[in-house]
Amino acid sequence: MEMVTSFVYPPPPSILLNTMSVVGLVSLAKVGWSEVRGIHLKYSKFNNKTSSSSSSSPQPQKHTLGSFSSRTGMLLLYTPGFLAAAASFFILPSDDLRFLLLKSALTLHFFKRIFEVMFIHKYSGEMAIDSALTITTSYFSSTALMLYSQNFTLGLTEPSFDLKPLGVVVFVVGIVGNLYHHVLLAKLRNEDGKKEYKIPKGGLFETIICPHYLFEILVFWSFFMVSQTIYSFSFAMGTTFYLVGRSYATRSWYLSKFDDFPKHIKALIPFVF
Repeated sequence: MEMVTSFVYPPPPSILLNTMSVVGLVSLAKVGWSEVRGIHLKYSKFNNKTSSSSSSSPQPQKHTLGSFSSRTGMLLLYTPGFLAAAASFFILPSDDLRFLLLKSALTLHFFKRIFEVMFIHKYSGEMAIDSALTITTSYFSSTALMLYSQNFTLGLTEPSFDLKPLGVVVFVVGIVGNLYHHVLLAKLRNEDGKKEYKIPKGGLFETIICPHYLFEILVFWSFFMVSQTIYSFSFAMGTTFYLVGRSYATRSWYLSKFDDFPKHIKALIPFVF
């Protein structure tokens, strides 16, 4: 236990936070396992039926609650989380450096995602409303709970190992790497203006099919390193489980749709997985 408290603050005196640390981790891990089993959250390529292995013309599927455009869905995903992070500067005012770094990192992360939705990503399909509600609820609640958890650390003794500097570095690497590979994906869709999927190239796409997920995982681990709370650790671990499953499903999708997909390209970790 002493080893654990060297890296994280002690559990907060909150039944809500301690319960959600467990519930969130288990839920995200379950969703990640569902992705591996072929039960997907319905957005991006997993919301469309494709007509051939090398060229896909998205055909929207029917959903229980209906669907809306992918751009609208993506904005719904990230806006509540951004508003929660930005509002924390006023709702939970503090000059504590660790708290300021967490607020800033969360706000910048969601602002970047909204910017990408508006000006970088190219969309052609739809997103299921039920999937959008699931993801936006997760982003909003995790952001609010991460900040709420941090508020309990004010005045407490710092963990023996200060991970803040490493967290800042990991955050910058993660957010820049994620943006760079999102730009590569957008350029791929811009080459001929057709609404079809292609095998991504450039950057880490030469070794893995989901480098944007890899860098996103780094961003969420940077939140933990900056905050060092049990809840932020739980959410970073849960996000990792989910994106591992999603990347596995993505690689399987490319293998099934493209006969010329390079077999040496892994899902998430170069040369390993």
